[in-house]
Formats: sequence, C-alpha cells, structure tokens
Amino acid sequence: MRPVVYLITLYAAFAAAITSAQVPYGPIKPSPPGEILSNLKKLNVLGSVLYVAAHPDDENTLFLAYLSKERLLRTGYLSLTRGDGGQNLIGAEQGENIGIIRTQELLAARRIDGPDQFFSRAYDFGFSKSTDEAVRTWGQDKVLADVVWMIRKYQPDVIITRFPPDARAGHGHHSASGFLAEEAFKISGNPARFPEQLAFVKPWQAKRILWNVFIPGQFLSNRKPDEAGNLIGLETGLYNPLLGKSYGEIAAESRSQHKSQGFGVPASRGAKVDYLLLKNGDPVQNDPFEGIDMSWKRLPGGEAIQPQVDQLISSFSADQPARLVSGLVRLYGAISRLDTTNLYVRTKREEVQTLIQQCLGLWFETNPASYAATPGETIKLTTTVVGRSDSPVRLVKVQYSTGKDSTLNVLLKPNDQITLPTTLTIPKTQKISQPYWLEKPIEKGVFQVDNQALIGLPENPAALSATYTIEIDGQRFAYRRPVVYKSTDPVEGEVYRPFIIQPDVTANLSERVFTFADTKAKTADVILKAGRANVSGTLRLNVPAGWRVEPASLPFSLANTGDEQRLTFTVSPAATAQNGLLRATMTTGDGSTFTTGLRTIAYKHIPTQTLFPPAEAKLVKLDVNVLARNIGYIVGAGDEVPAALQQMGCRVTQLGPAELSRDLSGYDAIIAGVRAYNTNDWLGIYQKKLMDYVSNGGTMIVQYVTPGGFVNNGGIKVAQLGPYPFTIGRDRVTEEDAPMTFLNPKHPLLNTPNKITDADFTGWVQERGIYFAQDWDKAYEPIFSAHDQNEADKKGSLIYARYGKGHYMYTGLVFFRELPAGVPGAYRLFANLISVGK
Repeated sequence: MRPVVYLITLYAAFAAAITSAQVPYGPIKPSPPGEILSNLKKLNVLGSVLYVAAHPDDENTLFLAYLSKERLLRTGYLSLTRGDGGQNLIGAEQGENIGIIRTQELLAARRIDGPDQFFSRAYDFGFSKSTDEAVRTWGQDKVLADVVWMIRKYQPDVIITRFPPDARAGHGHHSASGFLAEEAFKISGNPARFPEQLAFVKPWQAKRILWNVFIPGQFLSNRKPDEAGNLIGLETGLYNPLLGKSYGEIAAESRSQHKSQGFGVPASRGAKVDYLLLKNGDPVQNDPFEGIDMSWKRLPGGEAIQPQVDQLISSFSADQPARLVSGLVRLYGAISRLDTTNLYVRTKREEVQTLIQQCLGLWFETNPASYAATPGETIKLTTTVVGRSDSPVRLVKVQYSTGKDSTLNVLLKPNDQITLPTTLTIPKTQKISQPYWLEKPIEKGVFQVDNQALIGLPENPAALSATYTIEIDGQRFAYRRPVVYKSTDPVEGEVYRPFIIQPDVTANLSERVFTFADTKAKTADVILKAGRANVSGTLRLNVPAGWRVEPASLPFSLANTGDEQRLTFTVSPAATAQNGLLRATMTTGDGSTFTTGLRTIAYKHIPTQTLFPPAEAKLVKLDVNVLARNIGYIVGAGDEVPAALQQMGCRVTQLGPAELSRDLSGYDAIIAGVRAYNTNDWLGIYQKKLMDYVSNGGTMIVQYVTPGGFVNNGGIKVAQLGPYPFTIGRDRVTEEDAPMTFLNPKHPLLNTPNKITDADFTGWVQERGIYFAQDWDKAYEPIFSAHDQNEADKKGSLIYARYGKGHYMYTGLVFFRELPAGVPGAYRLFANLISVGK
C-alpha cells in the first residue's frame, strides 16, 4: 500500500480555520466580568466533545450548555440535516428554504449556549421510519464520510449521540444519526477510510462514544443486550454565579430560538440529571471524561502554561480587567512557542486573543454603505475602532479580504473613536452569495458540495471581511470580522444584516407554478430587480417544445440599484404539450447572461438571508375541472395553497376575525390552512359559526393540525374540529409512492368533477400525509387507506361527513407540499374537495 503523505503546508493552512468554525454575526458582543473570568478558567481546560443528532432542535440544549459553560469544554454540535423536511410555524417556506431558517435558528441557539455548530450534507427529506431508509436515501458512505470528517477535523475526546441506532429513536433520521456516529467512531482513526480527507486532516480516534439517554426509566425497561453498562448521571441543572443563570435558564433561551418549530419553552430551575450510556470505547464508571488528561500536561512543554493561567485568574479584577492584558500577551507568546500544528495550541491562542479584546473592551467593525454589491462594483466602507482602556494599544492597520489595506499606526486613546472611510472594488471573479450547499441541485438525498473545506460549515464564509491588526507590548494580534451592513430602524434600533454579493439583475416570476386546464394563454409577469445601477438588456422566457411564449423577448432598463421593472408575457400550451419549466434569461449589454431569481427570508429572530434560486417556474398541463369559484381561506402556519387555488381559477379571500364575523354563505368552500387551529388564538370564537355555515350548505376543509390541544380564546376552546367527534393522531405515510386504496371508488370525492385514479398519486413529493385523523364518529367516511412498507393500513388521511345540508372534511394529505410542487393529481383531487358542494 502507498504510504499516506500528509501535506503539511496545506494541512496547517486549513487547520487555521478549524478553530473558528462559526461566522460571528452583528456587533462585537459585550463581555461582562463574569464571562471574562469564565473564559479565563476555560484556558486551563484542554478537552473537547462532539454531540451528534439528526436535526435542528434535536440537541439537548441543557446538556450542551453544561458541557460548554460548566465543564468549559470545547463543544460542537453536528446536526446531520438542516431540518429541510420540517413544517414551518412562522411562514410559508418549505424544503431548502425552511432549512435556511432552521440553520440560522441553530446558530442563534449556539450564540446563547456556547458550542460550535456543524452540518453534514444530508438533506432532510421528511419523516423516515427506519435507519435503513434514511441511510439508503442519503447514501450511507457520503454522510458517514461527513461524520468522519467532522471527527477528524474537530478532534473530540468524547462523542455523544442524542439517539440510539434503533427504533427507540422514534424517527429514521434520529436512529441513523446514532448509527452513523457509532460507525464513524470505529473508523475515523483508520487512514484507509476516506483517505482523500487526509490532505486536510489527520486520522483521529476519540476515547469513547456515549448515548445521552433521554428517558432513563423507559430505557431501563427496554435495554438492548449490548447495553449492559451502567448509566452515568450528571447534574446539569446547576446555577452559574459568574453568568447569573442556571444552565436550565440558558437552555430555555437557546431552545426558544427554534421559533419556526414552535419550540418556545419555559426556563428550568433546580436539579436536573442527564444520563449517559457507554456505547463503545474505553470503559467508564462515573464521568464521560474519565481517564482523559484535560490539563496542559497533555501537550509537550505545556506544563509551564498552567501556572501562568492560574496567576491571571487570581489577579483578575472585575472592575479593571485590562490589568490582565500584559499577562495575556506573555501567555500568548508562551503558547506560541509550543507546537503550532497542534489543534489545542491554535485553539488556546485564539481564546487568549479573544480575551485580550474582551479585557480591553476593544470595539471595531466595518460597515458598507449598502447591504449588497455586484462583482466589479466599487463600494464605500466605514471602519470604526474604539479603544476603551488606558492600556497602550496601537492600531497598526486594517486590511480587507480583497487585498486592500490601510496602514495607520495610531495609538488608541481611552474611549476615542477612529473612523476610517474607504472605497474598494469587489473583484469581478467574486462569487454570488448563494449558500454553498444550494449552489448545485440536490441529488439522491444529499447536497452536492465538492469543496471539502466547506463541508460541515454552518454557512458561507463572509463575502467580505476586515482584519484589524493591533500591537500590544510589541506583540501584534490580527482580529478578523465580517463586513456587515448596519442600519437604524425607528422601532428596533440598530439592525445588522449580512453583506452579500448579488448578480447585476435578477428575475422573479409571478407564480411558482402555472397550471393550464386547456390551451388558453395565461399571463406570466416577470419582476426584474437591479443589483447595480445602469443595467439594461433583453429578457427572454425559455419554454419546452410544445409551449409558446409571446413576445419572444422584451428589453429592460434599470437606472438605479434596487429599481424594479415588471415585464409581461403570455404563455400557452399546445394540445400535446408536456409538463416542464419556464426559465428566464437576462442578457445585458456587455453580453453577460443572468438566470437567477431573488428570495429574501426575513424574520426578526435571525439575520436576513438572501438566496438566488433559478429564475424558473413549473408549467403544468392539467386535465382538471373546478366547480367552486369563491373560496374563503383561514391562514394557518403558512402555506402556498391559496396561490394554487388562484391558478385553478378560484377567487380566494383571506378570512380573519373581521371576515368571519360577516355572512359566510357566499363562499363555495372555506378552507383552514395547515395548523390553523394550532396557531390562531381567535379561531375558537368562530367555530360554531363555521359549523353553522356547513350545516346550511357550505363546504369546509380542514388541513392538518398537530395533536395536543387546540387553541382557545377568552375561555372558548375548540372542543372538536368537526361537527362530529374525531381526534388527531401521529399516524403518517412517509413513502411518497405508497399505494393509495380507494375505499369507496364511487364516492363523489373520487369522481366529481374529476375522475381520480391511481395515476393521480404519481409524482407526489416527500410523503403522502401526516397527522391523520383517528377515532372518528361513524358519521365520517374514510376515503383512502394507505401504509408504508411492512405497516398496517391507515385510513385517516381524508375523512368526510355530511352535516345538515353541507360537507365537512379533515385531511392530513400534504396538499401544502404537493400543490406548490405542481403535482397534477393533487390539483385534481383538491378540486374535487372544494367542488363537492356544487
């Protein structure tokens, strides 16, 4: 066998980035004295742990806070997926777009509880019922390689999984995370496995891997034969006087960042024990880090470092932390004389450098005049540096990632502000700020990422950064920060937004899906937006064979950055046209072509995210008839069903409290959006009126709700969702191609105005349905039965009842996914549901 040759120069360059995996966001965070002292104590802890689970919100935030802030360990959380398959409580984003939100929610959580955040390339394709399905969909070796990569890169002493590798995990992704972590533990030290990684990292073998058992009592009654070891109990609900909070309080703040999933939780105060079970590796009795030297003695020559740290801790003064700076500078020099290829040497040097900034109160940032620029554009920047102590600190220079620098050599006076305006030109070769995992289409359940150095990172490296070099006691320190846009909101105050690189022009089509029930033309509006000033050219819509666009092209001209122009085309299919894509292409005066749209995801609890998806829409040729035309829609947690109804020729009115207070008899159907009964705290007031609407001849469709109680308002609680009793369970059919059995093929819902056949369930995405009805009154009639492989039939995906003169339906079928995806059969079936009263 060829010997493994480590590329030392490349390895050292790459390793420098390992210690700073997170992109800092917003202004420099203030550092209270208690936090500074805690960080000083952390200098003496040379231990690390990697926690592994499947999704955002899977992590045990209490345990992570304990590991990071009580044990002072270098702590990382590896989430295999970004949560792309989850539901969305706060908006309409689905798929990779909800994955963007949940990525940022995890980063917000980590800014509170302390650990680093990482991801594999696995795509969350929705609920999975087995480990086999999950790893088969992802491709076991691809995601296993990512877990091995993160172990080798992070070099944890201990690995902890949130889930066991079996059905007790409750979700195939959960159990797969346990399985892959245990497999990776076995092979990450073997250079023969995934040897291509060794150009960047070395093999690494953790000491042991443990499972963070979530329900100890249930575990003890369901212990597997290979789980003979004792449970280790750790008191994690401790109070940290330096931080002024218990870890339960910190964990609740962290957990509550998962707002898209409705995971706001109360703070936990008082005793709490977390349990661990050894799965593999060195034996352990009482503590997961038994037998691991986490002192400076683990490094050759490191014994001399700890007394220096101890001296700094004993000399710390809460009201004068800057007195430690000279000692920290000496400590930095002493650590630098150790082996700098060692990860702990690099990590501790970075920690010391951060402590110097914290003790000085040194503040610096660089803000552009706008939040975006295009390649080749010249932009204005303002750099601000504020010194806040009497310690002699010299600002040597500020250098930007484009290569431009400003040499200053200025002594920072106490509380004196230095403002440095400058201009720089974005390189023409600069990439657009598309999340790296979305640059290529998702294939076979994984994101396609070719750059090994990017794998695992939670987000892109900053589009533009500034490095501030200061000199203290003859030693220079370089602090690198992203360039961030800052504005002032009259309500929120200072608001920060990531600086991005954008195309010269983007195109957003008016619809994600254009449906055609005949060969009549439809209007397709395109909204162009300028990424820079004075951009002009020609817009063309490209269609597959069998489709026609008029006109063939249109000119555009945009004078100012941010200007918009709406251009209108007509699109029509021939009788033989097949489903396909409508794509926009903009050609500018210099011959450049642009083919992306623009999507902004903005919520107050996360930084604004900007994406540049393909400028395209689906063209769907439908054989669909619709009898209902006037639809009332009660918006729930957010979905795009109303847009699909409009594509079918319906007029849609959003129903809030004011509209529900009026006469409802004019609506052909009223539809409750997904989770409407979970999220609208006023809906209970109108439940009787809605049932009266049905009784008087109306049609009502309730899309899925989650179990566990429905909303109430002013003491009025929704005792039952429909006119007759039924409950909501957790049954679901996750195989999108699972056969659908028609329980009564002659039922009107399956025949009028469209004849529903097996073909209408072809091409469904992600799943068939979730949160099925159960225990329904005999007045209801189930329409379908379906099941995943090796499971019993489930009949609660769609239930129907006559009530008085009207019609009531509850459905867990995922129309909120299928209609935006342009699935023809979903349109045809939904048309039957809304038309049943006609």
